Amino acid sequence: MILSIKNLKKYYATQKAVDDISFDIERGCIFGLLGPNGAGKSTLLRMITGIFYPDSGEILFNGQKFDSEKHIEEMGYMPEERGLYKKMKIGEQAVYLAQLRGLSKAEATSRSKDWFRRLDMVSWWDKKVEDLSKGMSQKLQFVTTVIHNPMLLILDEPFSGLDPVNANILKDEIFRLAQEGTTVIFSTHRMEQVEEICDKIVLVNQGQKILDGSVKQIKQDFKENIFTITLDKSDVVLPSSIQLLKQEGNRIVFHLNPEQNSNDVLKHFIQMGNTVLAFEEMLPSLNDIFIRLVQDTSAARAFQEVK
Repeated sequence: MILSIKNLKKYYATQKAVDDISFDIERGCIFGLLGPNGAGKSTLLRMITGIFYPDSGEILFNGQKFDSEKHIEEMGYMPEERGLYKKMKIGEQAVYLAQLRGLSKAEATSRSKDWFRRLDMVSWWDKKVEDLSKGMSQKLQFVTTVIHNPMLLILDEPFSGLDPVNANILKDEIFRLAQEGTTVIFSTHRMEQVEEICDKIVLVNQGQKILDGSVKQIKQDFKENIFTITLDKSDVVLPSSIQLLKQEGNRIVFHLNPEQNSNDVLKHFIQMGNTVLAFEEMLPSLNDIFIRLVQDTSAARAFQEVK
């Protein structure tokens, strides 16, 4: 494991920001840290990067007890809030921040120019940060975060302000870095991005972990046996074993009891003289799962407080 979080707690006077959270992150994994506003995500990230110290619990980095002075150089953290010098030229800024990471000026310049080419930023080398669009400054911040080749890369809303083309460019670089062994912690509110990018996720709400696992397995765990079948015609006789949820022309959405076999439904339609054009199980989106769990845990917490 590149990172192990063990029983981490961080309390403030009126709030349990992080309340006994544990999870592990494997090397080379793209890991999603999810939760609504105020769930404790930012506090977790700040403890992982040594900005905050936990009240109790332990952080292991690459098998060793986390030491901010020793391990911070192996990390890259891109917060949602930008930390750039507005009056500096962006090329100079990339080189300067790379030197702060321990690179020589020659190596910092070489790596900066390479990243500028990768992200289609070469023509902006001599522009000032204050002249950049939100999306372009986001790309610059990404460069300054990854330029020292960190083992662990932490990205908080990395696609904020990016148009679809530039978002795809950044996405491809994140995939490339993960394939080369970089571990990525990805924090966002955009569930469709999580489904597309992340291998595993943890969901926190009100300072507590409420879900942890692979994206594929979580979607399987929360499936509701809902299927969709598309036939060559819309005038069909439905089997009595299914519960019709919706029919749009020749596309039928239905619920099947867990003890029933989907192959029997297929056989029914074929025996009735229909041609099956498409048939699939509809898995819930991460967005649906996210909303359901957050609402359930919030309601449970409110109930306990009333009691």
